[in-house]
Amino acid sequence: MANSSPARRRGTLLVGSAAVLGLLTACGNGDVGAAPAKTVSGSAAPATETSSPAESTGSPDPAGTPSPVTQSGGTTKPSSAPDTATRTVKPDSAKSTRCHTSELRAAVGRNDPGAGQENFPVVLTNKSSRTCTLRGYPGAAFVNASGTQLGPDPQRTSGSPVTVTLRPGQSAWAGLTFSNPQISGAKTGKPASLVITPPDERDPLKVTWTGGTVPVSGNSSSVRLTVFAPGSGA
Repeated sequence: MANSSPARRRGTLLVGSAAVLGLLTACGNGDVGAAPAKTVSGSAAPATETSSPAESTGSPDPAGTPSPVTQSGGTTKPSSAPDTATRTVKPDSAKSTRCHTSELRAAVGRNDPGAGQENFPVVLTNKSSRTCTLRGYPGAAFVNASGTQLGPDPQRTSGSPVTVTLRPGQSAWAGLTFSNPQISGAKTGKPASLVITPPDERDPLKVTWTGGTVPVSGNSSSVRLTVFAPGSGA
């Protein structure tokens, strides 16, 4: 109102101010101990709800390890791993009990002549700490001091090979025989050594030969070998 008195205008302002002050007081008198409002879905806080794991499908986890797959009876096993519970482990068939050259010591026994024949036992002894076997014929050759072979390779006599088991320190022997050169008239040579190769081996053993002259060519010059038998042939 344009013609209202100043006193009337002051009263109106005081009434309005009191109303505003009352409104502000009402807004500030809320319950101080009230719980804060719940966080609604979509807030920035991380979710804490734990859901049940999904049923396993047997597929690998991110690290590459196969997940277990439930089998009948309640047992579990990796889906890509072999079932070792029922696998039969076979022995190593490639492992041999044969005596190797490095496990043997060679010797030539004393001559046992008879009926115009010279008979020497070729002896192999197990010097190793394990049990091994010999079977069959040895290889043998007479050589001179420079290592050159004298005469042809010995021939094998007929015989039935047997497996000879040698415990540490035990021996087997094979017979080396030839006709006495003075009787047969064969040409002779005097070997420096007898080279002996165990059955199925490639590396030989060398033994100093002390048995005198041997036939190397001509009539009745053949040298023969027998199969191995247990013992030293003495």
